[in-house]
Amino acid sequence: MKKTNLKAILSFLIFLSTTINFAQEITFKNYDWNEQPNKFEIPELYKNSKEVILDKIIKIEIVVTGNTVKQYRLSHERIFINSDEAIERNNKIYIPFGQSETILTNKARVILKNGTIIPLNPDDIKEEIDKERGMKYNYYAVNGLEKGAIIEKLYMLEENPDLKGNTLKMQAEFPIANLDFELIYPKHLIFKTKSYNGLSEPKIDATIIEGKTTLTLSEKEIIALNDDEKYSNWDVEIKLFRYKLDGNTYNGGKNLYNFKEYATNVYNRIKPDLDKKQQKSIDEFCATIPKSDDPQEQIWNIENKIKKTITFEKYIDSKETLTEVIKSKQANEVDILKIYKAVLNHFKIENNIVFTSSRYKIPFDVDFESYENLNDFLIYFPAIKKYLSPKEIEFRIPLFPKYLGNNYGLFIKEKEFAGVTMAISEVNFIEIPGNDISHDFMDITVDFTKDLANPLITSKLSFGGYSGLNMQPIKDFYSADQYKTILKDIAENYSYKTAYQSLTTYNDGIENIGKKPFVLNVTFEGKDLVQKAGDKYLFSIGQIIGRQMEFYQEDKRVLPIEIDYPHSYTRKITVILPKDVIIKNLEKFNMDFKTDINNKTEAAFFSNYNEKDNNIVIENSEYYNIIKYPLASFEDYKSVINAAADFNKIVVILSK
Repeated sequence: MKKTNLKAILSFLIFLSTTINFAQEITFKNYDWNEQPNKFEIPELYKNSKEVILDKIIKIEIVVTGNTVKQYRLSHERIFINSDEAIERNNKIYIPFGQSETILTNKARVILKNGTIIPLNPDDIKEEIDKERGMKYNYYAVNGLEKGAIIEKLYMLEENPDLKGNTLKMQAEFPIANLDFELIYPKHLIFKTKSYNGLSEPKIDATIIEGKTTLTLSEKEIIALNDDEKYSNWDVEIKLFRYKLDGNTYNGGKNLYNFKEYATNVYNRIKPDLDKKQQKSIDEFCATIPKSDDPQEQIWNIENKIKKTITFEKYIDSKETLTEVIKSKQANEVDILKIYKAVLNHFKIENNIVFTSSRYKIPFDVDFESYENLNDFLIYFPAIKKYLSPKEIEFRIPLFPKYLGNNYGLFIKEKEFAGVTMAISEVNFIEIPGNDISHDFMDITVDFTKDLANPLITSKLSFGGYSGLNMQPIKDFYSADQYKTILKDIAENYSYKTAYQSLTTYNDGIENIGKKPFVLNVTFEGKDLVQKAGDKYLFSIGQIIGRQMEFYQEDKRVLPIEIDYPHSYTRKITVILPKDVIIKNLEKFNMDFKTDINNKTEAAFFSNYNEKDNNIVIENSEYYNIIKYPLASFEDYKSVINAAADFNKIVVILSK
């Protein structure tokens, strides 16, 4: 049996039905670098730059031979190395070749400042293993690099074509002095393109090469865009170029690789069409799922049962029937959707399959229909307006991978016409769970009544939504001793690394994900937070809310703000004092920072205190309602982020 991948369902079917029987040669098959280059002249603009891509040349050609279509891709780069950081960064040239690609040309060299050429040959290729990801990489080990040198690399590949959609990054973290892109394809084909973020539009010419169309795009002096700004989405802010096969003049094909066609074909693959044996297997499987009158809880029970019973494995073979899926306890993408659809139908729960992409990698463009935007999926439930992630074992409704939210998706609905069910598709926005779910609470009591130099601190901490999700699954994937160690590390963040007197948790484990917040209660002595200065005691009270990140931005901000998900914090600190003790510096707790967008406060940190008898009650709230904040709001946003860090630094003075 063949491995099945939803993205590849129609990878070649549309194209092969529109090809003609003639062969074409590769236009740039003889392309090569200059074997004896003159000393490269560095443009005056870049002579003091640390690293510059002098030339970036990309050529892609679609070649048809009979009923076979291949793509040939050439990449040629010259990089100016002019700093120790650039030398360190470029002492390895990774070889970007996949298993389905054939290497036609692969070479690299170093050209020193004095014109000396250091060739890199196959003997220089090393192997590196990423144990965390379980991946193996090959790379050139570059020797002899020095400031003022140039690295030149050239490769050409034969591979399967990018017809259903491809996005190229036309900007980098370093300046690009000259960029040339060329797409060459048979004259009877039509490609749709789109440029993003200020990239120029391509030029199309059908007269340069007989029988072929050339699409070219050239840019000069592309500025560097650093990928080091916190709370940003660099991959979608840089200059991008997108293309896909859109038509064929030989058979009149138009709007190829469109969403409607994708939805129909996917639906036909996953819709439940069960024989008696499969239906019996599904009925028996469903009989073990707890029933609930609450729709969300019922869906949670279904998800929990499937994820605890059937292991998702993306690259395993498809099973012939759902009976085999249940028996083998393994499923790939098609199989996992089939079983969800069958079980949800059994419980008569309306649902939509939603195909989308990561908002941190490729923007889902509602005006550019491309299969490239359909590489991940969710299940949407209209009755409760919530999403389920079928693949990730640690998620439970209403939580799903945050990179899929705040994004558009292709919703595939099921409709019945004259007794026949069919797919209806439309593009809608995928809302990510708001900060009403990802809401953390702190209730902390500091008791000085027994000892001013060593208060007893009791922290009750509650982590909701995505915050809780970071902790709740740990219990089910580690041994009891390992879990105890991990909890100790978590608690240390809220106990100033002081040995705690007691530590208890509630609502941990997968059984509580999406249902209840993770609760951590810690009691510890606060002597390490107190310093004696004469007859006064300095108490670092701000430290008890845990370490807070301080947001620095030395250079001028370039990218707008984008965070993972909306979230909020509510904190309450009660300080209990002996009757003969007073406290100073309380005015530092009066804080008010906010970010207003369109006359509405979307992010804020505010704090105040109340003093009554011997009790001081400090309360603060911090929230981020939306995911994207415009660049114009950066300074306001930064002040909100840094307010919690400033709170961290507050020290109060106690004296008799």
